[in-house]
Amino acid sequence: MKTTVLSFSLAAVLAAASVPAAAQNAAVVNGKNIPSAKLDKLIAGTGQPDTPELRDRARNMLIDRELLVQEANKRGLTQKDDVQEQLEQARLNVLAGAVFEDYVRTHSTSDAELRKQYDKIKAQLGNGKEYRARHILVEKEADAKAIIAKIKAGAKFEDMAKASSKDPGSAANGGDLDWASSGSYVPEFSAAMTGLKKGQMTETPVKTQFGWHIILLEDERESKVPSFEEVKPQLQQMLMGDQNWQREQFQAMMKALRDKAKIQ
Repeated sequence: MKTTVLSFSLAAVLAAASVPAAAQNAAVVNGKNIPSAKLDKLIAGTGQPDTPELRDRARNMLIDRELLVQEANKRGLTQKDDVQEQLEQARLNVLAGAVFEDYVRTHSTSDAELRKQYDKIKAQLGNGKEYRARHILVEKEADAKAIIAKIKAGAKFEDMAKASSKDPGSAANGGDLDWASSGSYVPEFSAAMTGLKKGQMTETPVKTQFGWHIILLEDERESKVPSFEEVKPQLQQMLMGDQNWQREQFQAMMKALRDKAKIQ
C-alpha cells in the first residue's frame, strides 16, 4: 500500500515538472521566458474583454518587445553612452510622474482653489439668465440693413435666415441658436442680445469678428447654477487637468522637497 501511494505521489511530481512551458509562460523567446502573469497584466491594463484575439495580439506584442531587447543587447546598444543617458532620462520621467501623482493625491485641493474655478465658470454663464435668440449673419453691413428693411416690411425672420444667413450652424433652422447664456457669445453679440426685450429685433446691424448680425430675441429665462457643493467633485477633476495648476503644484512640491532637504 505504501509503495502504491509513493508511486502516485512521485507520478504527480513528475507530471507537474513536465507541464509544457506554454502553461507557465506566455512564450519563450530564444530561451527567455515571458511569464503568463505579464501577459495577463498587459491585457488587464487595456480595459478590454479578455478574448482569444486580444490575447494573441498582446502575446505578439510582448514577443516583439523581447526580440527588440535581445537584439539591442546583441548589438551592444544598451552599453552606448547616449542610449544609457536616454534610458536614465526615461526612468527619471516615470519616477517624477509617479511622485507628482502621489503628491497630488495626498495633498487635497483647497476649497479656495476650487471656489476660484467655480467663480470662473459662473462668470462664463453670464448674468444668471439664458436666452433663446435667432440671428442672420451676412458679410456686408449694407446687406444686413436691406434684410432688416425687408423684415420690417413683413418678411419672416426665419425665412430670411434660411435664404441669406452665412451661419452654417443655424441658417437651416431659421437662425435659431437655442437656449444659451450670454457668456456663450462674443461680447458685441452678447451686449446687443441682452439689450433686447422679448420679441424685439436689433434695429441696426451688429458687427462682430464673424460679420454683420441681425438678432431677434425670442425669450429669456433664469438659469439654475449648481451650488459649489454640488459640483465640487467635478471642479476637482477639472482643476487637476489644468496644465497651469499642475505646473504650480509641481513647483510647490519641489520647493517643499528642497526646504526639507540637506543640500550642501
